[in-house]
Amino acid sequence: MSGKVLVVGFPPEEVEGLRKALSVPVFEVPEYCRDWVVGEIVEKAEKLSGSGYWHLRKFVIMHDVDNETLKDIMRSVKSLNLGRIIFATTTETSLTWRLEDLLNELLAEDEYFKAARWAREEAEKRRDLFLDLGKG
Repeated sequence: MSGKVLVVGFPPEEVEGLRKALSVPVFEVPEYCRDWVVGEIVEKAEKLSGSGYWHLRKFVIMHDVDNETLKDIMRSVKSLNLGRIIFATTTETSLTWRLEDLLNELLAEDEYFKAARWAREEAEKRRDLFLDLGKG
């Protein structure tokens, strides 16, 4: 298994916690990589230097991990209670994107799913109210 975890937006102490908690190598992606193609970042991850603590949001990008490892990574990261984190895996397509473009896409997807979750919860509340009106 040659998996890697790329992280953006985590302060140094949280990166250390991630490195201790995860079974795959964790690499910070510094800001100077924001215009790099994601595949290039993956290839050069071991040689990158600098902090990944430059983005307002936290990202965990998993590369070349199997399903069980992916689940372990997500479970371990969530158990550290580091706040709201956006998880992603690399794809053939995302490996050809600039990092900045990928992060923007992940932010848009996160907002979409957050709004959908809110709408679903609101619909459930209203459905229960309407059902209650007929009772009694």
